[in-house]
Amino acid sequence: MHKRQFLAAAATAATLPAIARAAPAALRGPALLTVTGSIAKPNRGPFDAVRDQMMHKQKVSFERARAFDFAALTALPARTIRPTLEYDGKAHALRGPLLEDVLKAAGAPEDGATRLLLRAVDGYAAALTVAQARAQHVIVATHLDGQPMALGGLGPLWAIYDADRMAAAVALPLAERFASCPWALYHIGVETA
Repeated sequence: MHKRQFLAAAATAATLPAIARAAPAALRGPALLTVTGSIAKPNRGPFDAVRDQMMHKQKVSFERARAFDFAALTALPARTIRPTLEYDGKAHALRGPLLEDVLKAAGAPEDGATRLLLRAVDGYAAALTVAQARAQHVIVATHLDGQPMALGGLGPLWAIYDADRMAAAVALPLAERFASCPWALYHIGVETA
């Protein structure tokens, strides 16, 4: 190889990591939510048994995924809901993007029959369809009463809907209204029907 060709190749190779870091899907912070399964807009590769310990323990595996950090989630259009929570019997402001918008950002199918499995860090899982998430206006809450939710409380993410505005949910005892709303949400599996 000639010296000039070598220098040109070396200069090109040196710019590749900078280009990769500048990719629009790059995370600026740790991933808080990982969406796997039938998605068209992944930004990370396959399951890694070391990197993905919690998923490994919950028997989750995948070939590709869309990871969201706090900045990516809060960059999506947000909605505020004010449901009465079972923990103190008071209404609280929860804010975050619609689950439907998070799925859209991941490239998940918009077909209402698409199945979702929402997983919490403690292993709790709730199943629903895209149609149910859409009809209930489920949000991925990032904030509670104006403050980011902390891990160890209900956060950092909570898939939740405004049960006070839904006749079927209001008819239930307060302690049963949020059975399909995992707090400490970290994973969503998407499966086409």
